[in-house]
Amino acid sequence: MVFAASQSTAASDAEHAAAIERLRRERRAVILAHYYQEPEIQDIADFIGDSLELSRQAAATDAEVIVFCGVHFMAETAKILSPGKTVLIPDLAAGCSLADACPPGPFAAFRAEHPDHIVVSYINCSAAIKAQSDLICTSSNAVDLVRQLPADRPVLFAPDQNLGRWVQAQSGRELTLWPGSCIVHESFSEQALLRLKAEHPNAEVLAHPECLPHLLDLADFIGSTSKLLRRASESEATSFIVLTEPGILHQMRLKVPGKTFIEVPGTDGCSCNACPYMRLNTLEKLHQCLETLSPAIELDEEIRQRALAPIQRMLELSA
Repeated sequence: MVFAASQSTAASDAEHAAAIERLRRERRAVILAHYYQEPEIQDIADFIGDSLELSRQAAATDAEVIVFCGVHFMAETAKILSPGKTVLIPDLAAGCSLADACPPGPFAAFRAEHPDHIVVSYINCSAAIKAQSDLICTSSNAVDLVRQLPADRPVLFAPDQNLGRWVQAQSGRELTLWPGSCIVHESFSEQALLRLKAEHPNAEVLAHPECLPHLLDLADFIGSTSKLLRRASESEATSFIVLTEPGILHQMRLKVPGKTFIEVPGTDGCSCNACPYMRLNTLEKLHQCLETLSPAIELDEEIRQRALAPIQRMLELSA
């Protein structure tokens, strides 16, 4: 009975994949998949990567439709960069605990309390927060960008306080932090990590800077998702303990098939290190959204333009 069910599921996935391929051509669509998506979503995508990288790749294509298999703020970023394209997300409920932890109204009040601060916002925030920012950063370039800011101006960093603390330590700049965090990167068990390090003494610990500081202290390499993937390829180590959302392990295993990658469980051994929002996207929903061209991301044009300005400034400073 179990075998029959798995066969049925496989057939269903194959049917959805075939329909997606047909609709991709008919709709002149490009499919983007974040590293944290399920393997079957990654395997069907045109581009796989981090959120800003994906949005820039899609903007450079002649596609008329962008399907962003990720979370809501990522699809918003694609719309900010490609206002003339139709931008879809397979499940509109695919939100983000970090973005949700920074609502526009309270953030505006927080900014008003620090009127002399340069506002640097991590790309993992809503369009409304980007529109209130002076500069956008990614986990890859945050340290370098903060170092470039005028030394006589204080800096407000939002929305991830763990990333902010790491940027503060790496840059030497004192930052005023908005108290937001990612439920996934705060869920890893220190006890489980220590146990895995003892069981695999030669494994290199790779960690995303959104993790809690005491976990970063146990890491051998800290970096953005794309940097972790590159490190896995370039390091002489043959096994890795990975402190980030486990969706990235699919690409790690594809890129470096001869190496071993170990995920760290959450507290109490739970699987809460898998983002529940990312997992809302499925092949069936991807099929449906290409069929109906919905749900589509719509942005107020004033908000879009205000959100675009700090992204453009980031690109200028990163050139």
